[in-house]
Amino acid sequence: MTNNFKKNLKTILPIALGVFLVWYSYNATSPEDRKQILFYIKEADMLWVSLSVFLGILGHVSRALRWNFLLEPLGHRPQLKNNLLIILMSYFANLGIPRTGEVLRATALTTYEGVPFEKGFGTIVTERVIDVIMLLLIVLTALVLQTDVLMDVLQKKGLDIKGILLLLALAAVAGIVFILFIKKSSHKIALKIKSFVKGLLDGVFSIFKMKRKWSFLFHTLFIWGCYIGMLWVIKFTVPETVTLTFSQLLVAFVAGAFAMATTNGGIGLYPIAVSNALAIFGISSVAGDAFGWIIWISQTLMIVVFGAISFLLLPLLNRNKQ
Repeated sequence: MTNNFKKNLKTILPIALGVFLVWYSYNATSPEDRKQILFYIKEADMLWVSLSVFLGILGHVSRALRWNFLLEPLGHRPQLKNNLLIILMSYFANLGIPRTGEVLRATALTTYEGVPFEKGFGTIVTERVIDVIMLLLIVLTALVLQTDVLMDVLQKKGLDIKGILLLLALAAVAGIVFILFIKKSSHKIALKIKSFVKGLLDGVFSIFKMKRKWSFLFHTLFIWGCYIGMLWVIKFTVPETVTLTFSQLLVAFVAGAFAMATTNGGIGLYPIAVSNALAIFGISSVAGDAFGWIIWISQTLMIVVFGAISFLLLPLLNRNKQ
């Protein structure tokens, strides 16, 4: 299998899966349900939708500010407007081809701010590691706050809780054994893994060495607070979801986050994942689907509109730097 074929497959499969899921979601609902879902979407209060989009923009601005905290120790401090436009442009690119946004982001930073590609890309990798850690913390929080409900759902589905816990314990033991083996091994694959992990850890721990680490931590919490807030305010657009609690919406947020990572921008899968998560708390499939589509459409339109504008504005505002 050639490298080009693998690359094309990685691009086409997520898009094809997203299109299939949109088709599946459409055919899985009755004409009456589709009519009701469209009604909810059309009648959604634009005040709450606009507030959700505004929170998303604030999160991106905060991310643009935070990026400089990683770049400053490397001797660079790009303009905030360039950081923001590059970030929006990269998210827009990721909607088309997964992971191209990161490369585009580092390339644009080199073009318009003179930051060496490898340094810029290194800070982006560090950001991604921090994002994964934050998502894991949110997943853990959701599990702790909704343990009883989630356990009850698993039992109703006929899953053996003790068996799952045993598998998790065995996986943890296997993970520890694997880490010890890699640590002592001198095989070239083991050395590559150690080098990769060391690079990630160096990136994470470099945060504690930076001068503005508390500002970095504040913006990290603020960014993820905005992400959760985007989902929270959308609950007021569907009558049936108004009474949902923070911890219940946190479960939907986690489901949506994993859906976003599976298909390009969560196309097709995001509304399904969010709707299924809300169904755990007694929300009907119609209301859950409407909620999922409202938040997904508003988020995606924000990225498409502002991302497209960024593609146009960035070279215009930096004509003298090209």
